[in-house]
Parts: sequence; C-alpha cells; structure tokens
Amino acid sequence: MDEVKDKYIRFDWAVKRLLRQKANFAVLEGFLTVFIGEPIKIIELLESEGNQEDLSDKYNRVDIKARNSKGEIIIIEVQNTFETNFMERILYGVAKTITEHMNLGDDYSHVLKVYSISILYFDLGKGADYLYHGQNRFIGVHTNDELQMSQRQKDVLVKRNPKEIFPEYILIRVNEFNEVAASPLEEWMRYLKEGIIHDNTKAPGLQEAKEKLLYYNMSESEKVAYKKHMDNIASQRDMFSSARRDGYIEGRAKGRTEGRAEGRAEGQREAKIDDARSLKEFGVDIAIISKTTGLTEEEIAKL
Repeated sequence: MDEVKDKYIRFDWAVKRLLRQKANFAVLEGFLTVFIGEPIKIIELLESEGNQEDLSDKYNRVDIKARNSKGEIIIIEVQNTFETNFMERILYGVAKTITEHMNLGDDYSHVLKVYSISILYFDLGKGADYLYHGQNRFIGVHTNDELQMSQRQKDVLVKRNPKEIFPEYILIRVNEFNEVAASPLEEWMRYLKEGIIHDNTKAPGLQEAKEKLLYYNMSESEKVAYKKHMDNIASQRDMFSSARRDGYIEGRAKGRTEGRAEGRAEGQREAKIDDARSLKEFGVDIAIISKTTGLTEEEIAKL
C-alpha cells in the first residue's frame, strides 16, 4: 500500500506541540519552502503571547524567525483560524508580530518582513483556487506601473522596495483542494486535507513528517491531548455553525414583521452575542472576544 489514511496527526496540532524542537525543524522548513516558494531555514521559534499551548486556545499562532534564500531575516506567522472577522484577525496578528519583535527605541530599519500563513479548515469567501496570495503594492492610478525605489534612494534614504518590506499573506483553503497530488504543493495540500502522505514522497518536509507525525508513535499522554484537541475543534465548528444558523433564522423571522434589513441586522447581532457567550465559556480572553465579535468588552462582561 502506497499510502495510509489517518496515519498522521493534523499539521495544525503538530506545529504547536511536536515540531517545536530544533531536531524537528525539517518538517516546518519543508512546509514553508513549498508555500512561500523559496528555500527557508528556521533560526528559532519565537516565544510570544501567541506561542501558547492551551488546547482550548484556537486564536493562538506560531511565530517563526527564519532566513530566506537571499540570507534575509524574516518573521513567519503560522495560524489556524476560524471564520469570525477573519481579515481583521490576520491584519491584527501581523501588526502584533511586527511590534512584538522590535526593541524599544529601534529605528524603522529594524522592521522585519512578515509572512502570514493561514491554514483554513473552514470555507472562506468565494473563489476557485485553494491557495491565495496577497501583498501591499503601490500601483499608479493612471500608469498602472508599480512604485520602485531608485538606486540613489536605496543608497541614502530607502533601503528596500515596498515588496521587500510589506507583509505577504498566504491563505491555504484546505477544503477547496480536490487535485491529484502530483507536485510538492499538491502533496502538502493532500496531507493538510486528508492526512495522507505518499510513501515515496519527495516533497520537502513530508519525508520527515512521515517519521515525526505518526499517530501511533505518540505516547499515551500525547494521544489523549491530541484527542482533546480534535474534540475541541469539532465543538468549535459546531458552535460557530449553530450561531450562524440561529442568527440567520431569527433574522429571517424578524424580517417578515419588521423589515428585512432590521431583521438581518438583529439576527447578526444575536449570532455575535451567541459567539461571544460560547467563547467566554471556553475561557477566551475578553479583549480577544471583543476583537473577534465586534462587541464591546462591557457588553461581553455582562454575558
């Protein structure tokens, strides 16, 4: 048999628990190399508020300090997120990553390039692709050319072009992948979606993953922790689905009697309140709940 399903643990859990040791960096380096598109060498996993190991914390992230093929130091943020206010969430995460890793008094030349990679196990928006890339670029309104720094400016004033400074966002829409796993990227996508790795894989990082991420090689305590993690994900998915459904139903009911717009707005607010109440029960910090739902901290405290 060339492949075995459910033999390997989910990557989002592995990156938080099993791949933090330097001996296991090859798996992460392979993942980053494939999705960023150039060889990446990890220097260290940075300690920050984001690198928590609380199994109930679905808002956490992993910050990685790495070196790219040009020898430049970059910060990579890997996060497994849910749907509520998603775009605002990744923007906040990148800003937090940049400020967390600058020393007080540093000038702006110390701002590091950030890659934000989001592994999405939920349906985000409409689109035909399973992989999306975005970055701030300055394009001429009338000429459609991209603003570049002159050599004189690079020597004296501005050392880098905008694309070398501004963050890049990579969205991996796991559920949208339905291709044959022929390329390294497709092999990684199949593992992310189905937990399958070819026995003869040549994809960077996946050969190491075959050895490091075997479920049956985990200790009993690790298996228990992993099961709790998967149960927590299922519970979160049900919670958000229920909140959206309840909000939609109530919105429609109110729309029949008070007008479609008012009913929809009320239904959406009720959904946010349900989300906030459930997140509060999970022990999520009120400030994070506020940023996620749009409710004020005072409103959340009263729930």
